[in-house]
Amino acid sequence: MKIYVKLLFTTLFWGGAFVAGKVVSQNVGPFSIAFQRFAIASIFLILLTWKVEGKLPALKKFQIIPVILLGMTGIFIYNVMFFKGLKIIEASRASLIIATCPVFITIFSAIFLKEKINLIKGLGITISICGAIVVISKGNINLIFETGLGRGELYIFCCVLSWVTYSLIGKTVMRNLSPLASVSYSAIVGAVALFVPACFEGLFQNIRNQSMLDWSCLCYLGIFATVIGFVWYYQGVQRLGPTKTGLFINFVPVFAILCAFLILQEPITISLVVGTALVISGVYLTNRTSN
Repeated sequence: MKIYVKLLFTTLFWGGAFVAGKVVSQNVGPFSIAFQRFAIASIFLILLTWKVEGKLPALKKFQIIPVILLGMTGIFIYNVMFFKGLKIIEASRASLIIATCPVFITIFSAIFLKEKINLIKGLGITISICGAIVVISKGNINLIFETGLGRGELYIFCCVLSWVTYSLIGKTVMRNLSPLASVSYSAIVGAVALFVPACFEGLFQNIRNQSMLDWSCLCYLGIFATVIGFVWYYQGVQRLGPTKTGLFINFVPVFAILCAFLILQEPITISLVVGTALVISGVYLTNRTSN
């Protein structure tokens, strides 16, 4: 029972990350936010890896480039696009676009890793993408064809593509490196890569001028949404298996929408509710294990 509570709180933390990101992105640049988030997270992840595994395992030569790619895709690109997007569009809408990640991972796994897509998965992909279209267009699908995607939506879609790339690379990296060590290294690589552009963006001036609310959001993103969320999620994988644990991810957009409604007063529209139902249903079907 305890592990189910942890997983539920994990999805709450991840859902809350959209609200925290929305708040801090209004005052701090995306490179500065991302660097500070993963500078904080890296410290805790290194300490945690040391405690759990006895040390941070040394990388072998063949692991160096894939680990760098993990940091550049899942940390650097994802987070810069994430905070750029959240500055423009609602946290609730962003969460539903990102909720399609498992669907696109399935599509690209079929293309590049030759994994099979059966009828149920194909149906799930279609339903989930339809849900994303409803959310993006706010229920007026013709709007997409008339005006195209907005800049904020494009940024969040870049998040999806970068996370898909991160996940596919991660499938090969984690054959020889534990998930905890993989995330620790990718967080370190991402933080190091983010440091220089963050400096050009005015990192040190940002740090001096950040409010207590900004610092609270950054600590939340670094500790709760990254370190604790990751640890509890993988405890779930160990106890319940990846399939049962993965189903909890469907709660992330639900919590994001509720948090955005309660904290940011973002409206819950009919298109948002319909899109949520379609995206979650599609992701569930896509991740079913039956062939």
